[in-house]
Amino acid sequence: MGLTSDAQSHHKTHKFFLICNYVLIGAASSCIFLTLSLRLIPSGAGALLVLLHIATIAGAISGCNAVSAGSNKWYAAHMVATVLTAIFQGSISVLIFTTTSNFLTALNSYVKEDDAAVILKMAGGLCVLMFVLEWLVLTLAFFLRYHSFVEGGRAGGMECGRAGGKVMEEDLKAMPFHV
Repeated sequence: MGLTSDAQSHHKTHKFFLICNYVLIGAASSCIFLTLSLRLIPSGAGALLVLLHIATIAGAISGCNAVSAGSNKWYAAHMVATVLTAIFQGSISVLIFTTTSNFLTALNSYVKEDDAAVILKMAGGLCVLMFVLEWLVLTLAFFLRYHSFVEGGRAGGMECGRAGGKVMEEDLKAMPFHV
């Protein structure tokens, strides 16, 4: 009874995690196009902004891979990339909304200033969305990893089933329901 509910909950969490990563990929690629619409060949600041969004896409892809493969290497890469890009996305969004004209000057935009400010604020809104989604993805990744650890998946490079051996079998036999 509780086991099927846990399996359904895990499946829904996994789907939600993947959807959040897909939205992250879409938002990051949209920010790249918005940045390029301000100046086709970006300045130094624009190139760094594009690089940040490429890192966000790479982090989201590694997140999808981490959940599917279940390896510690992909999980660690996903966590590091997501934390770093979340911090930078939050910083960029604050810079965009507080110093729009200075940010436009650093980007060397050739679009009219009023139109460029609107485009930049749309990119800033997407940065806020990515900031929130990245922290949500981190939380979901932790829950999924914890669930796989509790259910006997891989943790720390060794299988819990082998590490627990007979103790795990005895615990399962003592349960009032069949697993």
